[in-house]
Formats: sequence, C-alpha cells, structure tokens
Amino acid sequence: MIPRHFFLTNGVGRHKERLQSFELALRDAGIQHCNLVGVSSIIPAGCRLIPREKGRKMLTPGEITFVVLARNETNEAHRLIVSSVGLAIPSKKAQYGYISEHHTFGQTEEAAGDYVEDLAATMLATTMGIEFNPETAWREREQLFKSSGMIIKTTHITQSAAGDKNGLWTSAVAAAVFVP
Repeated sequence: MIPRHFFLTNGVGRHKERLQSFELALRDAGIQHCNLVGVSSIIPAGCRLIPREKGRKMLTPGEITFVVLARNETNEAHRLIVSSVGLAIPSKKAQYGYISEHHTFGQTEEAAGDYVEDLAATMLATTMGIEFNPETAWREREQLFKSSGMIIKTTHITQSAAGDKNGLWTSAVAAAVFVP
C-alpha cells in the first residue's frame, strides 16, 4: 500500500487518566476514530500534502491509518510540553521526502517547529547530496536547500501545552496522517 495523500494535524487533551488525556488529544486532532499505526519518516514519491479537513473526510471510522506521530504528556502543573512533526518535500515528484517527529519539554512552539523542520530538511538534503555546513542556523540552511531547486517545501505542525494546574494529565499530539 502506497498512500497518495497525507495531512498534518495536532491536538491537546486533559483528563485525570493518562490514556483518556491522549484520547482527547486525538479527538482534538480529529483522528480518534482510526486505528493508528506508527510508521517511520518517508513521504512516498508523488504523495501530496492536502488540507486537514479534506484528509479527515477521506478517513473511515475503524480503518487502519498510518501516521508519523509525535506525542508528549505530563501531569506536572505548568510543565511545558511540545510535540512537533516536520516535513521536507523534494522538487522531483519521483523522489521520496522526509517527515521527522520531535517531542520535548520546555521548548517554545516556534523553536520546536524550526527544529523539526530543520531535521526533516537535513535528512532529505543528505540523501540528495546537497552540501551544507550543519553548524549554520536553520534559516540560512533553509534558504540554501530551497535555492538548490531540489527541495521545494518544508513545513511543520506543532502543538504545545502547559501542564494542568491541578495535576490532570495533559497530552499534546502532532501527526502526519496518510490516507489512501
């Protein structure tokens, strides 16, 4: 099975039970009704990024759905959690792209988004032979990657949340969801 489309989504959930908190985050992301199967980081050649709402309409309750999922949770009051998924799409439709996931504590959405987008782009760039200095800032490398003409799109979806002040479990998810 090679998916033709995928979409990005994110969500937050809070509940006294850890599992229910995760379920609520999936509901917020709109993918709670699927049997999620985690896959690694490859965007198949020719697979297109579509809007979240269009992708959600293509899912059937109970279907096995392949995802690259970033998940984080805490029951510590005010602890900042973040989950982020980044992607890098090559300009040549016959080449595969990359998805990366990142989940951490105490990082801003912007920093996590930049990090995960950089990670996906770097993985793709190394497979394409694009030479770069890994010590340069992401924004500089982003311009280099895109100006090479070999990488046309990088983006991310990120979800952060602060731990509930009363100690409820707080979950944050970000996902790339593949649809047939």
